[in-house]
Amino acid sequence: MPEKSQQFLLYDDPAQMEPLLPGEHRLAPLLEQAHDLQKEAGSLAGKGSPADLRQLLRAMNSYYSNKIEGQHTLPFEIENALRNDYSRDADKARRQRLALAHMQTERAIEAGWSGWSGGQVWSAQMVQDIHQDLFARLPDADRVLAEGDVLVPGALRDRDVGVGVHAAPAHAAIGAMLARWGSVYGGVRRGELQIVAIAASHHRLAWIHPFRDGNGRVARLHTHLALGALGLTNGLWSPLRGFARSHEAYYARLAAADEPRAGALDGRGNLSERALIDWITYVLALCLDQVRFMTGLLDMAGMKDRIAACLAFEENVVRQGVRSESLRALHYLLLTQSELERSEFKALLGLGERLATAQVTALLKRGLLATDSPHGKLRFGVPQHALRFYFPNLWPEAEAGA
Repeated sequence: MPEKSQQFLLYDDPAQMEPLLPGEHRLAPLLEQAHDLQKEAGSLAGKGSPADLRQLLRAMNSYYSNKIEGQHTLPFEIENALRNDYSRDADKARRQRLALAHMQTERAIEAGWSGWSGGQVWSAQMVQDIHQDLFARLPDADRVLAEGDVLVPGALRDRDVGVGVHAAPAHAAIGAMLARWGSVYGGVRRGELQIVAIAASHHRLAWIHPFRDGNGRVARLHTHLALGALGLTNGLWSPLRGFARSHEAYYARLAAADEPRAGALDGRGNLSERALIDWITYVLALCLDQVRFMTGLLDMAGMKDRIAACLAFEENVVRQGVRSESLRALHYLLLTQSELERSEFKALLGLGERLATAQVTALLKRGLLATDSPHGKLRFGVPQHALRFYFPNLWPEAEAGA
């Protein structure tokens, strides 16, 4: 990015990030939004879901986060990469590796968020750790920057840069700015105000621009972490899908919140309070939309019919050995969220041993059953090609490519 050294003195003090939150007299509508989100997200987080759905959601989140950056790969290419099948095209293979790295970092975040304290979640070290975890998974060749040097995972920016039409804060001030960012947002009381703070923090972290590259990805992953640490997602939804599906609004509102205060009626800080409120409003509405969408998809009342439609398609169109007699056994796995021994699953099929064994093989081949080992227990599978039946419109790009 072109350097704009004459502008950097403007942003060399943490106070120039203010306001980090809107003034108290302007919080009421945001707190109402946050209340609705907290109530509905909490209800969704308690719902059961197939274990393998979370893996698919990580793939989807990775796809959408990288799409925002113009670095996405096709859904089926992500699925291929999960089987260690990479494109011969060097750039596509690089993007496949980036997609898997995002998925693995998201998994690590979800594994840790219940055990991390608020101080850890909102620390500068956590921000650096997310960057480290993500980019250390990539070979050096995948981390070469436009200037020719290699991005160092977890390393804070060591030079001044321009971001779009704005100058990023001076690199010497990044440490102090991250400390201020963490202390304010991490110090907010839990509940509705903490949710408002999470939305605000996404912009302010992107505004600090702490790394040479990967700032947007890290900000989105941190927002995913902060929402999950509050117990609002259980890995079942993320704003990343919404950000990508409204990417023009995402970028426009981020850019607007970069702007300096527009007169005496626009808050008391250096940056525009009005634009920060618009950004928070956008994020909270987007999150609530994602929660409501996923709540509808995970309504188990209609799942038996959706499984039946999938099996009918498999039997009559795909014709790779899947039979409609699998409905009862698959529906049982879904409802109980359990794993069954192969003998138990075969008994539910109501077929003879030879046909039951062939049916398990066919279901595994098509991903409609999942297992962790050649002779391991069986669980409900959620392959990309079944999305249009099981969870329609969740990931339209994957449905189109199936």
